[in-house]
Amino acid sequence: MSWKIRLKLQALAVPVLGIALLAGTQVASAKGCIKGAAVGAVAGHVAGHHAVLGAAAGCAIGHHVAKKKQQQQEQQQQQQPKPRPQQAEPV
Repeated sequence: MSWKIRLKLQALAVPVLGIALLAGTQVASAKGCIKGAAVGAVAGHVAGHHAVLGAAAGCAIGHHVAKKKQQQQEQQQQQQPKPRPQQAEPV
């Protein structure tokens, strides 16, 4: 692949990735994203200077893991027996 084509593809990939990330993010559901993005950026950089792609993938994976963890916690709370309210003794 010639360097001109590669440069054009890289120049096109960054804005497309940015738009995709902005369109798919929600402030309220950012749990796990920052931690995953940090790990993904480091892994992407080490794997061949793809820190931005690694951060995007890490954010998605981190969010997915955080969502699964929250669902498990909710299931555990639903399975726990709820204490019955104590009735007052008549005087």
